Amino acid sequence: MKKFSIRNTEQPNPITNDLPAITELVIRDFDERMEMGIEKYGKPLQPSNGRDPLIDAYQELMDLALYLRQCIFEKYGE
Repeated sequence: MKKFSIRNTEQPNPITNDLPAITELVIRDFDERMEMGIEKYGKPLQPSNGRDPLIDAYQELMDLALYLRQCIFEKYGE
């Protein structure tokens, strides 16, 4: 198993292939996420909704960092 190092970040250029564009997948995910929000809250996410979006985003970012570190550990073992 290759050891993970944050210093070893050199990446090759992407290889062209026939897989879908990531942007298209993200747009589809956003559409599904909006539908989930409407089902749960009765409306899509709107500004001035009584919540602090900075706190919400920061908490989501911390969750993302944990998931990413889990992936790194599972792939590289450290």
